[in-house]
Amino acid sequence: MEESQPAGNRARSRLVVPSRSDVLLRNFTEVAGGPMGRRSEPGVVSPGPFTVERVLVLLAVLAALAGVLLKGYCRANGWEPPTHFYATCYSDFPELFRSRGLADGAFPILGGQFEYPVLIALVAGLTAWLVPGTGASEGRVLAYFDINAVLLAAAAVVTVLATARISARRPWDAAMVALAPGIILAGTINWDLWTVCLVAVGMYFFASQRLVPAGILFGLATATNLYPLLVLAAILLLALRTGQYRPLLVTGAAAAVTWTAVNLPFAAANFSGWSYYFRFSADRDAGYSSPWFAYNLLAGRLRWPGLSPAAVDLLAPTFLALLCAGIAFVALTAPRRPRLAQLAFLLVAAFILTNKAYSPQFVLWLIPLLALARPRWRDFLVWQGIEGLHWGAVWMYLGQVTSAGSSQHNLDMPYYVLAVAAHMVAVAYLMVRITWDIYDPTYDPIRRHHVDDPHGGPFSGAPDRFRLSLRRAEHPVLPGKDPTHA
Repeated sequence: MEESQPAGNRARSRLVVPSRSDVLLRNFTEVAGGPMGRRSEPGVVSPGPFTVERVLVLLAVLAALAGVLLKGYCRANGWEPPTHFYATCYSDFPELFRSRGLADGAFPILGGQFEYPVLIALVAGLTAWLVPGTGASEGRVLAYFDINAVLLAAAAVVTVLATARISARRPWDAAMVALAPGIILAGTINWDLWTVCLVAVGMYFFASQRLVPAGILFGLATATNLYPLLVLAAILLLALRTGQYRPLLVTGAAAAVTWTAVNLPFAAANFSGWSYYFRFSADRDAGYSSPWFAYNLLAGRLRWPGLSPAAVDLLAPTFLALLCAGIAFVALTAPRRPRLAQLAFLLVAAFILTNKAYSPQFVLWLIPLLALARPRWRDFLVWQGIEGLHWGAVWMYLGQVTSAGSSQHNLDMPYYVLAVAAHMVAVAYLMVRITWDIYDPTYDPIRRHHVDDPHGGPFSGAPDRFRLSLRRAEHPVLPGKDPTHA
């Protein structure tokens, strides 16, 4: 909770201390003497060399090392099926290095088909050039993995720092990102951390009201994955609510120009290779851990009619559209304008729950957004624990169905489907909690400290210009609340 300050320090903003404001962390600190005392004056008294950002960087580096150690079996014995599944050290890097011609000098997209967007192809190709020698020997495969793991660790550190700076008076919320089990477990499966990093830095620029740099970062992020478009959709909803369209137009235009500038050379050089990612995404069948794939597994076991690829192609976007419409309804009917991070989390979570596939690394997309949208450690750790169970279940199941591995290591289908269902329930629960916070800001960990939207940039403190009223007599602000300090 926010506390009073000495008169001489009123101009300096105190930091929100998690051991005081979070019940779970307060209980954990008892072994170390209890929550931080009042005389420590966080944000006022110098911490010496142990600044918040330095501690967060240290935590992120330790987490990155832990993630590499989890791949120890494969680093020592190679990435081969089914052992890389059973040892839970699978990574796309070795497989793509060997099977997409990277080991032989071919450059992704320009030299053939590659199922990733342009900037990921650029990273994959350039890091392959950094590996000395030729061919797909085990030593070169290991070097390719290690180079990408080091670069992803740097991306994780930047993500943590950007999240801390977006949070302003709550930099310690970024510890959720630095120590996230999801990043430790899934950070080196493929290159998704690059997208997460670019989105985080883009949101930092947007929070600082630097709209053109924010748009450039969002454009670069969209050139690595499509989900950053949902952050722009969140900005659209806030523009509708406030009547301020300049932030949307400037940020969106900068993002569009950047995406075009990055993609156009590749499309001109090899249109078929450039468009393969879009064709692959559109034509793929229901993928592992999606609700559609889980339903088809159950249908096959229970002899129900299954979902055809055409049915999945219809149902997935339909359910996504329905969820997005519901989120827009929340954004436009809530008594108070939602925060940017809340809407971004809801939209990305909706995409994850309805997509044709859910790879274990998709959890990375939500971690920084949750640290900004609802920084509550209890919910965060429960969710991460469930995602960890799903992460393990995926590998045990893949070892069985793709490699006919030893039965003693396999996971039977019903348990895998239960793990998928648990992941979906956990994400849906977080969506419900955030929606509750939107309708009643007294439950919002950010707004209960008498701030509006530290992540909203030009929308922070903006008055509502448009709101759909559910009841004619309803007032746009919660009863008894100051519209600027509710």
